[in-house]
Amino acid sequence: MALSRLAYRDMICRANRELTMIPAPLQNILDRLTVAWHERAIALKAASFALVGVVNTAVDFCVFWTTATYLHWPLVPANVLAWIIAVTFSYAMNSFITFGPESGRILRWRDYASFAASGIAGMISSTATLLALSYFVPVLLAKLASILVSFAVNFSLSHFVVFRAGRPRGNGGA
Repeated sequence: MALSRLAYRDMICRANRELTMIPAPLQNILDRLTVAWHERAIALKAASFALVGVVNTAVDFCVFWTTATYLHWPLVPANVLAWIIAVTFSYAMNSFITFGPESGRILRWRDYASFAASGIAGMISSTATLLALSYFVPVLLAKLASILVSFAVNFSLSHFVVFRAGRPRGNGGA
């Protein structure tokens, strides 16, 4: 028998209080965070997406900086290569962590293609921001700003399109 949302929250809150000796104001925060985590609230998904993104950003930045600085590639090809490597890492980590319940923690070629295709909007916004700002600020600062812009685009598309809840899923990697 399924629990109502209210009964579920009450059960989690009581379990938290029995296991801890935390003062009431802090316990209320712990209860709300626990319920939100179990319900996979958008804010927590965004935080998880951001944490994966921190590592992903390091990958993106290192590949970009290496190709642009040491291999002397033009900005656009360097940024595109960095994006391709970073999007592959990001898909795997987000499939297992951020959107695990929605993906079943299974990597699928179709989902990867969808994730990469939706990420093209993030790459285009990132590259456009990088190019536009590079005329006004140092390239490093332009790159950092472009990462912030692509975060907003990528999270929105991942949450509302690629890993949306309630989508019927097929088996395997088809």
